[in-house]
Amino acid sequence: MALLFSNQTILIVMNSKIIQQYGEEILCYRLRTARQKKRMLYEDFDKQLIELYREEKALNEQKNNLGWEPLHPPVQKGWKRFFVLRDDVARSKHAEFFEGILEKINTYDWSHRKDFKIKRRKRGRKIYVVKPQKLLEPAEWHFPRLGFNEYEQQFFHVVWSSYRNKVFVKKYVFNEPWRFVLRVRPNMITKMKKRDEIIASRVNRIAVYMERNDYRKRQAKLLHGSYKWTRWRDFGKYDEANPLRNKSLQQILDELKDL
Repeated sequence: MALLFSNQTILIVMNSKIIQQYGEEILCYRLRTARQKKRMLYEDFDKQLIELYREEKALNEQKNNLGWEPLHPPVQKGWKRFFVLRDDVARSKHAEFFEGILEKINTYDWSHRKDFKIKRRKRGRKIYVVKPQKLLEPAEWHFPRLGFNEYEQQFFHVVWSSYRNKVFVKKYVFNEPWRFVLRVRPNMITKMKKRDEIIASRVNRIAVYMERNDYRKRQAKLLHGSYKWTRWRDFGKYDEANPLRNKSLQQILDELKDL
């Protein structure tokens, strides 16, 4: 008949044999099993991934804080387009007022072509059309942060526009966009970021090592608990749709009794 031994019994027998062979002094040493040694290797590797994350983060901060240096001579890279006051508005007595509004809702665009034309397909043919550009239409949460006074707010009206997943968002649109016109200017680069070759080389080596071996997932799991990236949602609407959200069972039963 086969005898079944528990893990604890086997461990006691193994320890007694080791004591008989090497004496009681062997107990002062931390002898680990093969499973414990393998687990230590995994734990040590996880610690290395965390250290690499901290090193990469510190190096990126150093690289971003190196500052700027002037570029001699300046280099033109494409063209930039933005809004300016129309000539008759710029000569009027309200030029300063509309200039203040424009500073808050102006938009900038870049293109390698001076005419800002892009390819489009029309009836099977590729044609060039001018790239559209319009003033900033701040959302409901963004509009108060721009610092408009009460008089300036009168020049905006509310428009509901659809966003992702058929979610409607309230936007504020300027009433008189004809006061501004687009202006194209050369995009001149007058300064460039300082570069440290040692830091850039080390950051590149870490990135290649992590991406080549696909260690980003493991690193993200160690740091954040999960690798799954959740998409942004407006969680406030779920609170209104579900009145039982974040309520215990006892609170729900008490509310039913009151009904």
